[in-house]
Amino acid sequence: MADHDEIIRELIVSYWMEIETVQNYLANSVNLDGVRAEEIKSSLAADVQAELGHAQRIAGRIRVLGGTVPGSMDFEAAQSSLQPPKNSTDLVSVIRGVIDAEEAAIKQYEKLIKLTDGVDYPTQDLCIELLADEQEHRREFRGFLKEFENQ
Repeated sequence: MADHDEIIRELIVSYWMEIETVQNYLANSVNLDGVRAEEIKSSLAADVQAELGHAQRIAGRIRVLGGTVPGSMDFEAAQSSLQPPKNSTDLVSVIRGVIDAEEAAIKQYEKLIKLTDGVDYPTQDLCIELLADEQEHRREFRGFLKEFENQ
């Protein structure tokens, strides 16, 4: 059975994943070029706010559980596939990077849902809600990828 320290540690992992996603979505929503980039940029810009909201909610939960939300010196980047491409018209690499980030978040929330089962229902409820959001983001970008691969 999980203890609160383990739950807090995993929430901090999720927090950093969301913060890094905000950074990369923001960069890609600004850096992409081309006529076909506009819908991707628009979706990423909207998702910046959603992912930031996720981070804020996770941060609040960390505090409720008695943890401390970390500052920037504790950050370690992990999203290599979501880095802005050298070619600003390489939409497919950005789309694939988004899918990778969403799949990582989905796995992390599934882990937290199992970890909190029977132990911390409020955290579990939050993770279930965030999981649904991440699944929807992934579905949207899988649709974008399908469109680009069929051309």
